[in-house]
Amino acid sequence: MDTNQIKEIAKTMKENGLTLLELTEGEVSLRLERKETQGAEVSSFPAVGLTGVPAMISDAEPTSKFDDAMLIKSPMVGVFFAAASPDAKPYVAECSRVKKGDTLCVIEAMKLLNEIIAERDGEIVEVCAADGQAVEFSQVLFKMV
Repeated sequence: MDTNQIKEIAKTMKENGLTLLELTEGEVSLRLERKETQGAEVSSFPAVGLTGVPAMISDAEPTSKFDDAMLIKSPMVGVFFAAASPDAKPYVAECSRVKKGDTLCVIEAMKLLNEIIAERDGEIVEVCAADGQAVEFSQVLFKMV
C-alpha cells in the first residue's frame, strides 16, 4: 500500500462522511480516523466494514397502523442488502424484535460493506427497501416501534 492509495482512501472517507476505517491488506493493517468538523452535515458514523454504522432515526409521519413508528433512514448512498449473503437468512423482517446494536442490513458503498445497526431496542414493523435495491441518502429503510 503506497501513500497515494492512503490519500485516496482518506479522500473517499471525507467525501462520504466516514470517521473511521480499518483495512487489512495482506500483512498490512491500516486504521484511519478523522474528527468531525463543526457543522458537519452528517452525524458521526463510527465505523465502516463489519463494525457497524448507526442508522439515521427520525420521527415518522403518523400512520394508521403505528402512530409511534420511527423511520430508520439510510446514512449513505449505496446498495441495500437484507442478508449477509444471497443464501443467508435476512438480518430482520417485519415483526422482528431488535436490540440496540443489532445489525439491520448491509449497505454496499464504493466496494465497502457497511453494517447498519439499530440505535435502540424495538420491533421492525415494515421493511421499506428491497434486497439488492439502490438506496439514497436519507431514504427510509425500516419503520420501527
